Formats: sequence, structure tokens, C-alpha cells
Amino acid sequence: MNSKALSASQVFDVGINERLPPAQMLLLGLQNVFGMTGMFVFPALLGHAFDLAAPQIAYVYGMTFIACGVCTILQSVWLLRLPVVQGPYAGCFGALMAIGHIHGAGLGAAYGSFFVAALIWCVLSVPIRGHSVVGLLARFLQAPIISGMMVMLIMIQISSVSLPNWIGQTASPGFPFINLLSGAVAVAAIVATMLWGGKRLRRGTILIGLGLGAACYTLFKPISFAAVAAAPLLVEPRLFPFGFIVRPELVVLFLLVLLPGGIGSMALYKTVADWGGERLGTGRMSEGVFGAAIGAVVAAVFGGFSTIVYPDNIGMLRATRVGSRYATLAAGVLLILLGACIKFDMLLVIVPSPVISAAATLLFGIVFMHGVAILANVEWDDRNLISAGLGFLVGLGGLFVTPEALQAMPLLARLVLQQPVISGGLTLVVLHTLLNIHRPAPAVSAE
Repeated sequence: MNSKALSASQVFDVGINERLPPAQMLLLGLQNVFGMTGMFVFPALLGHAFDLAAPQIAYVYGMTFIACGVCTILQSVWLLRLPVVQGPYAGCFGALMAIGHIHGAGLGAAYGSFFVAALIWCVLSVPIRGHSVVGLLARFLQAPIISGMMVMLIMIQISSVSLPNWIGQTASPGFPFINLLSGAVAVAAIVATMLWGGKRLRRGTILIGLGLGAACYTLFKPISFAAVAAAPLLVEPRLFPFGFIVRPELVVLFLLVLLPGGIGSMALYKTVADWGGERLGTGRMSEGVFGAAIGAVVAAVFGGFSTIVYPDNIGMLRATRVGSRYATLAAGVLLILLGACIKFDMLLVIVPSPVISAAATLLFGIVFMHGVAILANVEWDDRNLISAGLGFLVGLGGLFVTPEALQAMPLLARLVLQQPVISGGLTLVVLHTLLNIHRPAPAVSAE
């Protein structure tokens, strides 16, 4: 199967550069916003891990939305010019959690070091005459084995916020029956509208699923809106709200986190470009990475997360068959507007996350299987089997290292092992490069 066979007419009913009526842009923008699982999960998890008060958690929600909105707008109309939505990066979330709990560090050192790393990353990704230092990594993605495996490793890394949050914790109100039932209703509705809903219903498939799932949840567990009513209207951005401390070794760790995030994003850029029949050169890809780097700086300054192309939103492109970048532009504008509203941010503290996580489980699976489809273009000789197999199991296996073993390791090793995109991705890229350094061209099947 040739990737060129995935033309715009086969994947999208609405092309990447086609405009939509305002009502449809609003609908698709809302659908993209409410399909971003990490957006609704990471701020709450970070807040509870560091015993932040509800208003502080709401603030992290607001800054996360705004940073993602700025980055999504840049990618949609100015830099990358593809229909991608930038959401909070699981690797950054994990690094902030781990580094913030280091003795003597806290969130002040975590965000201060993150800021310096984001600045360095921004400089490395500045496109000069269509090229950048980071853009040199794009050449690795010309091999289907790299792009396909990176998509799969991204799915593995963020899978911890899908099914586990669908089931919930033993202390959560709907555990386990209500969580599973409401999530199953959402998934069933999404599948039904994807397969049999026709073009109009397909464009609202995620919102339909989330709406029906939430309605099912509230039948058993009514939700109180008292905290929302008491909240102020607008958020007040603050520079380095958790303090500002820089530690050089932590800067290096954050750079290691940002690197695979950039590689993973480039793999998904290529996926979307292939679906829409767009030519994606290294210069354009470099501009996309630069846009994400700007978002990382904004997030570090105001207290959010660095961003990555969000796989569930990539899944929505296939589900809705709408590839218009103006729909993701609408999503970016909505992210900024919603993030600026404290009442909305407080609402996220009480929204039933099992429903959102159930939808993400389905969408993550769709994107994961697209990674598998990309690997169909690979000629599976011994070299490729070795590099892909070792990279995949190193990435996956790191998630199962016991807590006791992890605690006995240096911080750098601990963070690398717990991030499949770092451990597996770097293993894959380095090994594939070494084993294929004398090959004149990548091994691709003739089919």
C-alpha cells in the first residue's frame, strides 16, 4: 500500500484548505476541544498531586487551554498550515510531576527549568531559510518504520489517561459500574454515528457521544454547580505562579522530554499531510515544530504544559472526514476564550472524566492502528525487525519497571524509562540509523 493512495478524496470529504460555514466551524471547534482528554485530566492530576486548592487547579486549566489555543492557531493558519490541534503533552506532564516531587525542587524549580529548556528548544527550532536544527530530524521520518513506530509509541505513552480514567479510582463516585456504563454509551454513540450517521452526523460524532455519555452519568450521579456559580468570570494570568528556580540538570531533563515530543509531532504532521494530499517538506515541518516551541515557552511562563499534536483530534479527522484547517483555527480561538473564563475552568473540575476518557480510548485506538498501517510499507528484513522490535519493547517495558527499581536509579534514567516516546523512540532512531547507515535508500515494499 502506497501512502499516496490515501488521497484527500479517500480520507476527507472537506479538504485541508477548504472553508466551512461559521456554524460548522463552531461545531467542529467545540468537538475538537472536548475531545482532548489530556486537557481535562492533566491539570487536575497535577493539582491533586501537589495539594493545590480548587482555584489553583482551575488556573492551571485556564493556562493550559490558552497555551494550547495559541499554538493551535499558529499551526492552523500561519506556520504549519495543517488541521492539527496542539494539546498538553503527556511527557511534559510526567516530567513536571516527577521533578516537582524531587526533594528541594517543587513546582518552582520544575517550571523555572522547564522555561529555560523551552527557550533553548525555541532557538533550536527557529526556521532559517526553511531549515532548523530540529528540522534535521525530519529526514528520519522519511522512513515509514520511524513514523509508524513513533505514532504507536505516542499512543502507548498517553494510554494511561484513557482506559484507566474511564474505569476510575475506587474512591471515585461512579466506580466502576456507572463509569463503565456512561463511557460505553459514549463509545457506542461515536461508533454508530461514524459508521451509519451520514456526513452531517459524522461531523458532530464526538459531541453526540460525549453528550449522551454525560447524560447517562448524571442519571446516577447528579452534579453540583455551586463552585462554578461562586467563581469569578475571567482568569488573571500570572508570571511564574509557582515560583522561578533554575537547575541546570533539570533543564537537560526537560530538553530530553521536548525532543521526542517534537519527533512525535512531526510523525503526526506527516500523517495528516498524507491524508490531505499535502506536500510537507522539511521547511514546513520545521515551522510546525517552531510553533509548538512557542507554545512551550508560553506554557512555562504562565503555568501550563508543553504541547504535542493531539492523537484523538487526529482520530476525529478520520471520524468526521473534515480536514479543514479553519475548523482547527476555530478550536484554537475557542480554547483561548474558554481558558480565559474561570467559571468554565471550574466546571472542568466537576465534569465526569470517565466519559471523556472512554471516547479517547476509541480515538487513541484509531490512531494507533494507523501507525500499524504505516508499517505495512516497511520491508521487514532482519535490520528493521531488530530496530523496531527493540525500540518498541524498550518503550513498553519501561512502564513495567517496579517502583523500587526506579527509586534506586538516577533521576535521568527514571524519567527516560517512564516515557516510551523517549526510551523507545530514541532507541529506534539510533539503532535504525546505525543498522541502515550504508544503505542507499530506505527499504520500502514495492506494493
